[in-house]
Amino acid sequence: MSNAKGGPYVPGPTPNYAPQYAPPAGPPPSGYGDQKSPYEGDRFRPRKRINDPLFLIFFLLQFAGFIALSGIALGQWVKNGGLGGGVGGSTGTGVTLDYHTVILLLFVTAAALVLSTIYLILTRFFTRLIMHITLILAIVLNIGICVYYWTTHYWSGAIIFTIIALFSIFAYFGYRARIPLASLLLQVVMDVAKHHWSVYTVAFVALIVQAAWSVWYTFSIIAIYAKWTPGNPSCGSGSSCSSSKVAGLIFYATFSYLWTSQVIGNVALATLAGGPFGSWYYFGPREQGTMPRHPTLSSFGRASTLSLGSIAFGSLIVTLLDVIRLILNAIRNNANENGHPVEVCLACCAECIVGCIEGLVQYFNRYAYIEIALYGKPYMQAAQSAWHLLRDRGVDALVNDSLVGMTLTWGAYAIGLICSLFAYLYLRYTHPSYNDDGQYTAPVLLFAFLIGLQCMMTLSSAIQAGVSTIFVGLGEDPQVLAYRAPALFNLIAATYPQVVQGVPRV
Repeated sequence: MSNAKGGPYVPGPTPNYAPQYAPPAGPPPSGYGDQKSPYEGDRFRPRKRINDPLFLIFFLLQFAGFIALSGIALGQWVKNGGLGGGVGGSTGTGVTLDYHTVILLLFVTAAALVLSTIYLILTRFFTRLIMHITLILAIVLNIGICVYYWTTHYWSGAIIFTIIALFSIFAYFGYRARIPLASLLLQVVMDVAKHHWSVYTVAFVALIVQAAWSVWYTFSIIAIYAKWTPGNPSCGSGSSCSSSKVAGLIFYATFSYLWTSQVIGNVALATLAGGPFGSWYYFGPREQGTMPRHPTLSSFGRASTLSLGSIAFGSLIVTLLDVIRLILNAIRNNANENGHPVEVCLACCAECIVGCIEGLVQYFNRYAYIEIALYGKPYMQAAQSAWHLLRDRGVDALVNDSLVGMTLTWGAYAIGLICSLFAYLYLRYTHPSYNDDGQYTAPVLLFAFLIGLQCMMTLSSAIQAGVSTIFVGLGEDPQVLAYRAPALFNLIAATYPQVVQGVPRV
């Protein structure tokens, strides 16, 4: 076995760790002589080939389509002066969205950036407290929705959310017992990031790119409304304007926004998994001198070129499920307005099922992306390898009990809701002319929620990359973690002994 400099490979401790999981002093204990090479199986040295080229082409084509649509809509919109509007004013055409909404959603994007940063900092210093709050908020939210549906006589939704609320209450006691493991895991990942500032660099660059993408999407949505809404001055004779055209173009733009947002976050995840976190696990800390030079740049190069098609493939699956869920939600709302309780109940059940499937696919995809980042595999091969790894090593039981993803996801939903609340208050107290009857309140709140949600999800992908990379390394070479972070390894061994069979505790 050899390291990057040609010497023998021996896993070593990470210096300056927090005392509760500081590596032991002295040589590694017995059982560490059969370490795998960091480069085993083309790890960190994938073949120079483009994976999943069809999905890469499809992704680039849809992105080019968005650019063309945005250019046409924005060109006409700018030519017409944006149809008026401004901060806190009630000017504008009164027909559709205007500059007033653009400024509002720009404020929302800035708020999402600030709130995402604050939430991540608070999570590091108050890990267990925030995890407890996350569980309690989940229960309170479910109960609140349940009460609202009962009071509004929405019987099918009330019955379903009563069941969900009761389940979340009983599940709290099981989740609460897992908080020590999850909080220690999150703290280890954040301390690793403290020694590798490229983690935060990648996270904030991805966050800024996501924010810029959200701003572009915002301008494009407003311009589409302005150009093709019937009765608008930009319609001219009105022959090319229709509500169905607006709906179709908004659907396409939102689909492109969601898919590209997924790709941005997943490229960041793959960059970190194949860069600082993967290198820390398999080579040891940078201070030991065994880590390759510039691992983050090398990993980003692979993720954004050779493996971009594979990342787009996995992201497309999640995006399609998200779109199906949004369509089912619209069907449910329409059936509820028309007084069809059976259709409402069926649509609600279908929406819940699709939402659960989407969550499972997102959860599993993270491990596939790590296989892609470490080995350069196509998506289907990476997904198969991830499944075999989780099944054979028993790590599936561990990841299903991890609260890290839940904590960060609920943080993203909270930020999305806060952004929606900010947008609602802004509309309420500025009274833009296009929203005199409140007809645009719902879409504006939806856009604000999506911006806040996507910004936080992009930032949290950095931490989830570290958590998931540790799990993959644990499945492939668990004895390395025993020396990297012994307290975490011992807690895992005590909770899930089947995962680390044959590896001595430290």
